[in-house]
Amino acid sequence: MNHDRTFLDPAVLSRLLALPLHARQAMIGSVSGKHRSPVRGSSLEFAQYRKYVPGDDTRRLDWRTWGRTDRFYIKEFEADTNLRLCLIVDASGSMNFGKEGETRMDYARRIAGTLAYLAAQEGDAVGLWSMNAAQQKEIPSKRGASHLGLVLDALSDLQPGGQTRIVESLHEAAERIPSRALVMIISDLFVMPADLKPAVQHLRFRKHDVSVFHLLDQQEIDFDFDRPARFLDLEGGEAVLADPSDIAPQYRDAVRQYLTDMDDLVRTTGIDYHRVKMHEPYADVLAKFLLSRTPKKGGR
Repeated sequence: MNHDRTFLDPAVLSRLLALPLHARQAMIGSVSGKHRSPVRGSSLEFAQYRKYVPGDDTRRLDWRTWGRTDRFYIKEFEADTNLRLCLIVDASGSMNFGKEGETRMDYARRIAGTLAYLAAQEGDAVGLWSMNAAQQKEIPSKRGASHLGLVLDALSDLQPGGQTRIVESLHEAAERIPSRALVMIISDLFVMPADLKPAVQHLRFRKHDVSVFHLLDQQEIDFDFDRPARFLDLEGGEAVLADPSDIAPQYRDAVRQYLTDMDDLVRTTGIDYHRVKMHEPYADVLAKFLLSRTPKKGGR
């Protein structure tokens, strides 16, 4: 089967390769890497002193401290590790919103595929979850070029359809992702924030670093239709014929409340949230995201 990988733009990849993908918290990986680990090791980043106990490696004794205190202390360092990137891509029917070639799913593929490629280039592990009411795909996070190809091919094959299962899928991912990971959710979040919040909290409880790209079309927010129209439910509900002038005030109030509730969810869960308008160039969105995660000078 031939897989279309046109969602990977070489010019965008070249531009973004200079911006490494950083975790916001300690990671646990299987190989040495550049991400901070909660496990003490012997990298160059000093962590703390502790008292020497028999069996410790005497090469890590701090002789200056012994000279000052006449006691033996071990210097501990923070081990660096590789990152596990777990991409969770919504494949419900509403992800098919937009013009051909410019749908929400097309945008999601560009975001997910680019991040997968960047992470793999840094030696990090990449995995993919995708879900809707009819099917769910799970590719565990692994390293290597062949595994990256598997993830990219799966992204290419995604076909939006049916109702959203994002809440159930996030709970399942929280239980099944085996260790700390950067969990990247790419979705229109077509669900009430009150229902979404427990699923996000479940991921955070499992010590995952959770980021969200919330994909919205400006038309969904403005609702600036000027004539009667037939509105389709892309997740399987009935079509509605309505005069926008009759429903626009209530619709805009509902959207404002939804976005306010989403802001409250972000504030109370501590997730790394990015509200993305689909007219924004995805390369700019990703550059801003990567820069926001770059450790400050003198910090980790």
